[in-house]
Amino acid sequence: MSALPSTEVPSSSAALGEEPEARLLTEAVTRLRRALRSSIRTDYPWETLPMAQVELLQVLGEHSPTRISDLAARRRLAPSTVSGLIGQMITAGLVARDVDAADRRASVVTLTEAGREKLAAWTTAHERRIDAALAALDDGARAAITGALPALFQLAENLGEPSGGAAGD
Repeated sequence: MSALPSTEVPSSSAALGEEPEARLLTEAVTRLRRALRSSIRTDYPWETLPMAQVELLQVLGEHSPTRISDLAARRRLAPSTVSGLIGQMITAGLVARDVDAADRRASVVTLTEAGREKLAAWTTAHERRIDAALAALDDGARAAITGALPALFQLAENLGEPSGGAAGD
């Protein structure tokens, strides 16, 4: 954990003199993820979908139908992990498993209507929370965040996030 107080926003020059920029960015991303998860559970108590399942729904929202091995590769997870998550999601009615038309020996996973609705509700709830948090910032802070978005997407690609991949929470 950083020596910076939790409410202090470090200025780039002062903060970089105290701590490496990678550490500060790691801390900022961690805090954002934690705050978003916490606020969603507080403001939207109906939202109980685990993040690992949300990420699979996001991939399926962009690439459906797809094989479990492809889902695993896109999320950089073990196929057995994805298979277990998909089993839970089938039970919940969020996805369906079908025979792959290109290879009848294989199966593919598709979003169900319930899965599409759940993903849309999750996305809307998160966008609403982020919009509210952005609105509370001054114009300069909002502009800085907006200006940083292309670089953040490039950073995600440099870290191995597939181009066009879905963002986490």
